[in-house]
Amino acid sequence: MPPFRADQVGSLIRPASLMASRDAALRGELAPEALREAEDAAIREAVAMQEATGMRVVTDGEFRRSTWHRDFLLRLSNVVLAPGRITMSFRTASGESAERAPTALAVRGRVARPDPIFVEDFKFLASIAHATPKLTIPSPTILHFRGGRDAIDRATYPDIEEFYADVAAAYNREIDDLAAAGCTYLQIDDVNFAYLCDPRLREQVRAMGEDPDELPHTYAKLINAAIANRPPGMVIGLHACRGNASGGWLAQGGYEQVAETLFNAIDVDAYFLEYDSDRAGGFEPLRFLPKGKTAVLGIVSTKTAELESRDFLRARIDQASRFAPIEQLAMSTQCGFSSGAHHVTPMDSARQEQKLRLLVDTAREIWGDA
Repeated sequence: MPPFRADQVGSLIRPASLMASRDAALRGELAPEALREAEDAAIREAVAMQEATGMRVVTDGEFRRSTWHRDFLLRLSNVVLAPGRITMSFRTASGESAERAPTALAVRGRVARPDPIFVEDFKFLASIAHATPKLTIPSPTILHFRGGRDAIDRATYPDIEEFYADVAAAYNREIDDLAAAGCTYLQIDDVNFAYLCDPRLREQVRAMGEDPDELPHTYAKLINAAIANRPPGMVIGLHACRGNASGGWLAQGGYEQVAETLFNAIDVDAYFLEYDSDRAGGFEPLRFLPKGKTAVLGIVSTKTAELESRDFLRARIDQASRFAPIEQLAMSTQCGFSSGAHHVTPMDSARQEQKLRLLVDTAREIWGDA
């Protein structure tokens, strides 16, 4: 039953053939049906690769998406792209740094989910997988964080709580349909809890008129409402990330600021935590992890092609077990391998496969199975 001792976050490196098909479709040179066939073929190969490594969980690599979040959120009624109000410093391991204002989302009317979003995508994945199929969806908090209250139409939502209620209802409808399609493992991707650990971003949140100490509680309530109707057999994980694009990141700072709320106020079963470098801080926040929940530690990096050693990974798990029982720990990649279709990845598909296999083999050494 998920999460597994060796798990993964979700996205995979897109094959060149798939990218060529996607680009042709954008130019109007390939029909939507033909693009779907190309995606199906690429996903079949990706699932076979994942299962060959010994992974007990597989994803579709997010191959049908342009980015990890927009393809879902822009399918909600009255959600549009808008300029972001928060400026982030994009950093890489080489020391490069550049200021960016990531695109935000704005709400121009009542939020609803008129049609299923990823349900058919999940059905295809489930139809070809022998391992447990996992679907990833963006956190509902993404609709609020980068634009704040001013990104939510005040005429439509004079009371912000009505906005949160509509967003939660939209998510409930999608999760209901996913459950009916047989989904038993769902991951919610959330960058905002980790962003609220970065002192620089916390100051920008204050300048935007929001309270960085209160937002984790607000967001915990929103996520809980969004998953309130999930059936008992559905395992839900929350992925907390500091941004991931072309081997770079947008935030840094340990989980201490949000750990107690993150682990105890959100009704999920597992937490996928970025822990591949010092930017994530130490393992001390794991002391807040309650019984019955799992911390999946992202100690294999997707931001570098360097292959971690088993000794290094075993040592990291040993360090973490000083703050949370090893029975409540698992391991994974720190993020997906390619959060966007056109992101430049720091490794090739062969290294990606080696990293997944490394997770499986090391997990077997530590826990006796994967």
